Amino acid sequence: MKQTFSTRKLAYLGLMTALVFASNYARIVLPVSIGGNTAFTLANIVCALCGLLLGPVGGLASGLGSALYDLTNPLYAAECWITFLTKGALGLVAGIVAFALLKKNEDRLYAKYLTGSIAGCATYYVLYFLKTFLISGLFAEEGSAALGLTAIVSKIPASVFNAVIAIVVAPPLAIALKKALEKSGLGLDARRKAA
Repeated sequence: MKQTFSTRKLAYLGLMTALVFASNYARIVLPVSIGGNTAFTLANIVCALCGLLLGPVGGLASGLGSALYDLTNPLYAAECWITFLTKGALGLVAGIVAFALLKKNEDRLYAKYLTGSIAGCATYYVLYFLKTFLISGLFAEEGSAALGLTAIVSKIPASVFNAVIAIVVAPPLAIALKKALEKSGLGLDARRKAA
């Protein structure tokens, strides 16, 4: 069955973009000696949620919402395009993995959403640490590989916290939201019965 990009899915895409944007404000910024700042944030939960609920297209919502947040903050505005790619990859990979597993069957929904969240967060942090290594290390004035590695190490505590919180919270939240949307008749499932 060919999936179409319905008005409902477009509305959910806009809603999730707005939620990602707003969730980026729930953060505690910590200055680090090398590589700018790091932050404890709840945005990764919503980025993973985009992929779990919307599938691969959820990557667009997670990337766009995060990039729009970056444009509102002079500290991050110059790197908004990088954020679009890295946070977009989080939602994209979470959606690809979760939906690929769901195509097989609907059993063990939590395990499939958990696997999607882990894959999405792992992809994001590989890209995030690569960006940190390149920008704070190799491409920095008087930069070096050692400087890049030091910048990565300084960001590991907040990154681990953010990833663990996203992996723990996003799957049960996605299940609860999916059930509530289906029960109210607002689900995204293309196979839903016609009234």
